[in-house]
Amino acid sequence: MSRLVIPTLVLTVGLLFSITLSQAEKPLGVIAFGSCLKESRPQPIWEGVIAANPDVFVLLGDNIYGDTRDMKKLRGKWDAFAAVSGFSKLKTQCRLLATWDDHDYGENDAGIEYPKKAESQQIFLDFLDEPKDSARRNTPGIYDQVTIGPKGKRVQFILLDTRYFRTALKRAPKREKGKGPYGPDESDKAEVLGEAQWKWLEKTLLEPAEVRIIASSIQVVSTTHGWETWGNFPKERKRFLELLKRTKANGVIILSGDRHSAEISKLNGSLPYPLFDVTSSAMNQAQRPDEEENRHREGDRYFRENFGVLKINWSKPVPRVTMEIRDLVGKVVRTTQVDLPESSNPRQSP
Repeated sequence: MSRLVIPTLVLTVGLLFSITLSQAEKPLGVIAFGSCLKESRPQPIWEGVIAANPDVFVLLGDNIYGDTRDMKKLRGKWDAFAAVSGFSKLKTQCRLLATWDDHDYGENDAGIEYPKKAESQQIFLDFLDEPKDSARRNTPGIYDQVTIGPKGKRVQFILLDTRYFRTALKRAPKREKGKGPYGPDESDKAEVLGEAQWKWLEKTLLEPAEVRIIASSIQVVSTTHGWETWGNFPKERKRFLELLKRTKANGVIILSGDRHSAEISKLNGSLPYPLFDVTSSAMNQAQRPDEEENRHREGDRYFRENFGVLKINWSKPVPRVTMEIRDLVGKVVRTTQVDLPESSNPRQSP
């Protein structure tokens, strides 16, 4: 008789222990993020990141500069990054989340046309120690989501893949002074996410969360500088904003990289609340100051090595998020604050 009872007790205790752990999950207070790391250059910035004591760090893309169709070389560059001492130390102290951009995807400004995308996907997921049987391994693209925190203090991370399915960029008929070479593609066939990712994103936005961090390797709010941006695909950008509005997705903040400069952008009027896009780039590469058009910019750009930080204050009636750009040693050089609205969609607030 005891042989029947003991396993039942073990299962019951295990279930209760699991529930207790879930209920006691600590809410996130500090989220750090950054992009654009040349794996062959020194990376002293990790000391400042570690000192910020983040609960989560998000790699936003260009995490290495692979730029190759030779998968042995690409894997070697990921291995070199993984061996960086500061980065290795950070991984022992906080959770790591990541998406990719063009250079770690495999080719400058590449999208769907990159011929080694499937192979590159597996190498990227090897770097992240993704389980061999995960959905992220067995479906095209590396998009993913995870929600962390107890009920009432949940943070949803949505990691978009803006490479695997994206239509090749369209060159501007005439390159304007002070701008990059690309122009808007108005074609109905021009894509950023691909239909499977769009369906997944809609379903994901309907899940309950108090704060939603959407990691997009390229900028969403800034659209007219002529380099890579969602503005190169205006119908896709419109679809993205309309999806946020239709799903009544609350508490959204965009994180982006790519630009080798840092800035905070704010879009008014498209949603019931202002949409912030916090761009952090680059972590170990400085850029010469220049003028770049962005009518949504709050303050001015920062051109030295930097990383970003979100600090969440859960003691207010709604989450208060402080958005920061920090310099090489962790000093705050740009900052702004927002109180995030509650969801008006009952499906998001069980």
